[in-house]
Amino acid sequence: MIYEYIINNYKKGEPIFLSEVPGSTNDVVRHEMKRLTDEKKLVRLYNGVYYLPYKTILGTEGKVSIDRYIEKKYLFVDGRIIGFYTGIALVNKYGFTSQNPSVYGICSNDATTKMRKLDVGGNKLVIYKPLALITNDNVRELEFLDLMCIIDKYSELSGDEYKRKLREYVKKVGINFDIVKKYISLYPNVVYKNIYEGGLMNELV
Repeated sequence: MIYEYIINNYKKGEPIFLSEVPGSTNDVVRHEMKRLTDEKKLVRLYNGVYYLPYKTILGTEGKVSIDRYIEKKYLFVDGRIIGFYTGIALVNKYGFTSQNPSVYGICSNDATTKMRKLDVGGNKLVIYKPLALITNDNVRELEFLDLMCIIDKYSELSGDEYKRKLREYVKKVGINFDIVKKYISLYPNVVYKNIYEGGLMNELV
């Protein structure tokens, strides 16, 4: 049974994608998921996405993990990297700001338009189409170029502190500037400005 498969393979709050559920046909799976939702054995989060209902320790209705939803939908597919966080989340990730995002910005191969705004379970997402196909081999460099597009808007660091932090990040992540050079022409001129002000222009020579 589909329900037995779900309870044996999914944790509380984990998103269940319709495409992951085994069945003889898509119509059979869709019909069964609707029936389970009507019986309140499942909760529908979004188109083709469900989760098992549960109670928190406070006795309130549990919610789906939006981070797991984003990971499964936009960041990783079959062990391959297809996306990364962008915007304030990206700047925060590497310690250039203490601000936390109110909107999840995601750059993903799964995007079908240049930019799309979504509301998933009360969480606001903005999905961006990447300027180049994201792969396991170039994700660090494309993420770096994305960071250089927005660092001047969100960074709380400046001067020598900013340059030191940027060099620490480049070294820690292992940015390959040969790969950066391959894609940099796809990005706006502000990338060159921010790389120059960050003291990294020599790496592009």
